Amino acid sequence: MATTAEYNLGEYPFPRGWFMIAETSEIIQKPLAIRYFGQEMVIYRGNSGRVVVIDAYCPHMGAHIAKNTTSYVVLDGEHIEGDSIRCPYHGWKFSPDGNCEDIPYSPAPIPPKACVKSWPVVERYGCVYMWHDPEGGEPDYDVPDLPEWEDTDWVRWKIDHLGELDCHPVEIIDNMADKAHFSPIHGSSGIEHFENSFDGHIVVQDFAAGHRTLASSALLKTRTWYTGPAILRSRMDGDHPSIIQIAHTPIDDGRIKVWHALLVRSADADDRERGVMAARAYQEASRLALMQDFEIWTHKRPCTQHLKVIGDGPFGKLRTWYKQFYTTREKGAKLQAKANGHVVTKGTKRDPWPEKT
Repeated sequence: MATTAEYNLGEYPFPRGWFMIAETSEIIQKPLAIRYFGQEMVIYRGNSGRVVVIDAYCPHMGAHIAKNTTSYVVLDGEHIEGDSIRCPYHGWKFSPDGNCEDIPYSPAPIPPKACVKSWPVVERYGCVYMWHDPEGGEPDYDVPDLPEWEDTDWVRWKIDHLGELDCHPVEIIDNMADKAHFSPIHGSSGIEHFENSFDGHIVVQDFAAGHRTLASSALLKTRTWYTGPAILRSRMDGDHPSIIQIAHTPIDDGRIKVWHALLVRSADADDRERGVMAARAYQEASRLALMQDFEIWTHKRPCTQHLKVIGDGPFGKLRTWYKQFYTTREKGAKLQAKANGHVVTKGTKRDPWPEKT
């Protein structure tokens, strides 16, 4: 495990952007303790259905707002009131924005410092996403859209919880430039092309090749992109048109939590049940393909500097693009401008190796 500083990514240990933090079904009207970005947090669903994420510790005397089962605040059903939450220790109530609304035993005005930090969250596609910014700024881009979610011809995904991994997220990001791993790890064959495009906060990988498990006879063509530092989507046009989501979120500096999901165009429009069964089987094949990478990430040493050869892919340009999320927005804009562009990696049918002399 290595830290952000060891990768020389920027002055902030955790990146700016949208991050998945939970599956929708996990969040109920009961506070749940979570940890991301080196911080203890509380997530809960208010009575209106709103999902709220706030700092875990009450500013009064430091009690953990979620970790209690015996306080009468909890036993009497007063932990969640409306969309607000009460501390189980002394009953202080905090709004979804983190402001203290009530100190039940005190006639004095509420002190200005009686507040907890809150984070912007959105709930989409069966997932809860949180905005994190070490500078405290508002979101400057949106969670990527997924119009197929409302299309009845597509089978909605189920979230695969892949657990925690002692790995810096930059090692996961490296896959976007890593043409050479597709054949030995995933069984790709006859690679037609491998190209990357960098445009602001988005990086794209266009790839086409045969695949042992996700395609039978035709080429598996994928267009894969990161929107920000942590939400990957990939469109696959093989035997079963589908859209992958892979999300990874820092827990601590050098440790992440990972999820996988697959939205699949139904293979049997006339039989919904059979279509769902086929989609679940294809999602499992996709998950197993990702687990081939996961095993490598689990056991590899940190790659703080690549030993590159022609045909590897644009690792340097990719990491320059990735650095924008670990620094100020002003510096990040300069890194964006430096990274922007299109790269064709050698060693494919479209761009063959030069003949050796």
